[in-house]
Amino acid sequence: MSQTPTTGADAVDAAIEQGIDLDGTPIPAAKLDLYHTVMAKEAGRQRSGVSNSMRSRIVRIGAKHFSQDDLNAMLAAADFAPLKDKEIAYFYGGK
Repeated sequence: MSQTPTTGADAVDAAIEQGIDLDGTPIPAAKLDLYHTVMAKEAGRQRSGVSNSMRSRIVRIGAKHFSQDDLNAMLAAADFAPLKDKEIAYFYGGK
């Protein structure tokens, strides 16, 4: 069996699919079951538009990699709405 890559956007999805964590340990069945239950609900949720989903992902992931000012500038340059107060509090409040 080949080792699951530990970098890139697909690493976690591949590990979940295999039921094996990135460190090689099995993912407990209860955790996998809950994950699949929640993801099934999410798969059935009506979407409001691709741009909204893209922005949400950009903010959620971008906050891990960019300062608040840099992320806000990048959002503006791409014609997305700036960071909302609740996003700033959530992603940058404790830093």
